Amino acid sequence: MKIENIALKAIKRPLPRGNDPDKVLALMDSIKKIGVQEPIEVLEVNGQYYGFSGCHRYEACQRLGLETIPCKVRKATDAILKMHLA
Repeated sequence: MKIENIALKAIKRPLPRGNDPDKVLALMDSIKKIGVQEPIEVLEVNGQYYGFSGCHRYEACQRLGLETIPCKVRKATDAILKMHLA
């Protein structure tokens, strides 16, 4: 699996998640000081990126106004994407 910096706006988050506000704030503080230490994981399907994990890190980066986030990219098929959406 390769790691890439991907634009936050290019990552689709198809499943709504409820984030712990305190955890997001703590991550924002950490990211400001030392950066994102653990990439989020995304599926790449037909050139589109889909994120299903790393919700707190994703939101923290968004709130900080960062343009990109480090991602572990796994190529996947439409069938794999459908399984994640089920």
